[in-house]
Amino acid sequence: MNLTCNSTLEDMRIGSEEKLVGEFTFHELALIIAGASTIVAYVMSFYLMWQHALNYTRPREQRHIIRILFMVPVYATSAFLCIWYYWHAVYFQVLSDCYEAFAIASFFALMCHYIAPNLHEQKEFFRTMEPIKPWVWPINWFAKCCGGDRGPWRTPQSGLTWFNIVWIGIYHYCFIRVAMTITAVVTQYYERYCESSNSPVFAHIWVISIVCIAVSIAMYCLIQFYVQLKEPLAEHRPFLKVLAIKLVIFLSFWQTVAISVGTSTLHIVNPSSILAYPDIKVGIPSLLLCIEMAIFAILHLWAFSYKPYIPGTKPTYYPSLDPSLPPRLNENGPNRGGFAGLRAFGDALNLWDVIKAFGRGMRWLFVGVKHRRNDPSYQTKTDTSYPMKPYGSGSEGKSTDHLPIASEFRRSTFAMPKSSTNNMADESIGLIANAHPDPDSAPRYPSPYADVNHRHYYETAGPSHHTFTPYDERGDIGTAISYPPYDAGGSYNYQPTNPTGRREQQQRRGTASSQSPITPTQARVGNALWGDRPPQRGMQ
Repeated sequence: MNLTCNSTLEDMRIGSEEKLVGEFTFHELALIIAGASTIVAYVMSFYLMWQHALNYTRPREQRHIIRILFMVPVYATSAFLCIWYYWHAVYFQVLSDCYEAFAIASFFALMCHYIAPNLHEQKEFFRTMEPIKPWVWPINWFAKCCGGDRGPWRTPQSGLTWFNIVWIGIYHYCFIRVAMTITAVVTQYYERYCESSNSPVFAHIWVISIVCIAVSIAMYCLIQFYVQLKEPLAEHRPFLKVLAIKLVIFLSFWQTVAISVGTSTLHIVNPSSILAYPDIKVGIPSLLLCIEMAIFAILHLWAFSYKPYIPGTKPTYYPSLDPSLPPRLNENGPNRGGFAGLRAFGDALNLWDVIKAFGRGMRWLFVGVKHRRNDPSYQTKTDTSYPMKPYGSGSEGKSTDHLPIASEFRRSTFAMPKSSTNNMADESIGLIANAHPDPDSAPRYPSPYADVNHRHYYETAGPSHHTFTPYDERGDIGTAISYPPYDAGGSYNYQPTNPTGRREQQQRRGTASSQSPITPTQARVGNALWGDRPPQRGMQ
């Protein structure tokens, strides 16, 4: 295996090629066209950024717009320097690609701020979001082949979980891209990167592969986010914004990879007297990128217009999932751009919010995902494990709905006044409401050890009577009712001292007199039911 890098690109210099147009070689012509395109990209991009800075009325949104607009000058500058200093092109390429990750994250954050002004309200929006659209191709194919709704590629049940997955899929690319940029710079310095080779012994193929996977995941999550929310965010023209971001990243990355594979592996284009090796490897993709950046700078004038942020313009609205609620106003505030908009540029260049967002995503990935089912968004979902509805109820029944007797009593109007309608139902209710006590049965006595929650006040009044003073329904002490003891024949003589008291009070349980003849067997049964009590008179 060859462990030596072919450093032709670093060692070769352009100068002996034939003229292509007039007095210019391809390299000189590429510098002229790339320079002109870079100037156009600069003028259009900085004009738009400056207008946002001078009308900095919604800082939460506009800081992300300025970051996105910075992508065009960064890419154009990098591509022009790659043509000029082609022997150091790898440094400029990886530095511009590093900014790509922050542009994607800024675009995602901008879409989130179109939904709600802060993270807490964004989470509330996604917590109640329904329906959650299935993953777009190819994840939906993977779900069909790998377990469906129970497999690893299933659509999340909770909108908040869906939001966190998309969050991680986008913000992880910031870390991966920065790490791969540092790896490329360090390995290039120690001559172990070798951009001209795709051999696995060099770092180039590994860096390209990891970045390819990471950027594909990030762009997939961004597309899924757009598919889910394109209707609520229609007034912000999300398709044009997604197109402006996606095409820049697609062309800057994939056309470079395609040219690298075509020249290094497939040898589709070979050096000639007109095209030198650096022209094929660096010049052509960099020239195309400069031209594309000029075109995208003009497209951004419509995709990320500053006109909605001018004070006094028509305000926008935050989307609402509840059609019964009026939409929340997203109006412009005071201008916070500072002198000549410099404060707005300083705010946009502060990437601390991106670092915090990445940390939040990692915390949920390693900690929060274990407790995701404790979120209320999972509790409000309808359980489809048992398709039968509870007896006599709707979709949200009580725990006793499966018991018919419980449902019947819950639907009854027990102790309610008799109505003139529904005679069949009122007839059975009236039998209970107008019931009279059985004269042949003695009232049952309460236990002297009754629960204090019954709020009985019990006291003994002399050897021949027991006085029971209950509380009424309002919590006040009611009229005392005196119950005499058993007579000599063993029957109970029920003569309340207050015959006008409530029927409920008359039916309260009293206590047996100490003079009642209680056998030892009855005493043992009573002690087993009520607990041990001191012996009463007449018992040994």
